Amino acid sequence: MQHESLAGAQDALKLKSRGGVVRVFKAAGYSLAGLRAAFIFEAAFRQLLGLAVALIPLAFWLPVNRVERALMVGVVLLALIVELINSAIEAVVDRISLELHPLSKRAKDLGSAAQMLALLLITSVWSLILFSPA
Repeated sequence: MQHESLAGAQDALKLKSRGGVVRVFKAAGYSLAGLRAAFIFEAAFRQLLGLAVALIPLAFWLPVNRVERALMVGVVLLALIVELINSAIEAVVDRISLELHPLSKRAKDLGSAAQMLALLLITSVWSLILFSPA
């Protein structure tokens, strides 16, 4: 049993054995493919990207200090990251089965909750910076 597990680990390691610059370029290609897939297949990602296109330049236009600007941009980027992870969870769940199942529902609901908290974080950070007395 332990031998089979070791063999499986070695097979997985062979798939990831590329190192150096080749690995960096391959990883960049996979990342771009993921962004492209999110843009094509995920309406929520496109909507959030539209919000980012509006908010990030606004953060550079507003009279805020560098730390505040970094926070304002960072929370928007974090929400995009959370949406990518949420979409990945949904894709894996759907790949396993489209059948309704309590664990599938829980996984998707948890991803959705993470995204809701990321949006709440955007609202909170932007509100605190813009509307708090100096």
